[in-house]
Amino acid sequence: MDIKAELWLAHSKEVASGIVSYIGNDPERFRELMGVFAAGPYRITQRASWPMAMAVEKYPSLLIPYYGAVISMLGKPNILAGIKRNILRILQYQEVPEEFEGEVLDLTFRLLEDTSEPIAIRVFSMQVVYNLSKRYPEIKPELKAIIESSLPYASAGFKSRASKILPKL
Repeated sequence: MDIKAELWLAHSKEVASGIVSYIGNDPERFRELMGVFAAGPYRITQRASWPMAMAVEKYPSLLIPYYGAVISMLGKPNILAGIKRNILRILQYQEVPEEFEGEVLDLTFRLLEDTSEPIAIRVFSMQVVYNLSKRYPEIKPELKAIIESSLPYASAGFKSRASKILPKL
C-alpha cells in the first residue's frame, strides 16, 4: 500500500481504518506512516495523524521510537488543531517515557489553560496531566485549580472529563 497516496484520496474513517489494517502491529509499516506524517505537507500530516492515533491505540508499543518526533510536533507553533488533537489522544493512553515527562507536562498544562484551544485538545490535555500527576502528586493542586477555574465557562465535554478527574485529585 502507498500510504501517502491513500491519504491524498480522502480524509475519511474508511481510509484511516484501511491504513491501520494494513499496518497492523508491524513496526516497519508504522515507520512508513510516521515518515509520511513527518514529511508533510500539513494536509497530509493532519490526515496521517488519524490513522497514527488509531494504530497506537491498538498497539501502543508502535509509538515508542517516535516519542521525540511526536512531542516535538506537538510543541510547534501554528500546528493544526487536528494534529494536536490526535497526538494528545494518543498520549492520554500512553505511559510517557520519563525523558519526555517535563516537556509533555509543560505543553499539556499550557494547552489545558488556553481557552482558545478546541475543547477536545483541552480535555485530552487534562487527562495527560492527570495521568502524570499519579507520578508527580505535587502537580495535583495546580491541575485542580485550573480545572475548577475553567468550570463556570466550560463545555459539556470539559465538565464531563473534569467530573471524572476532580474527585481523584
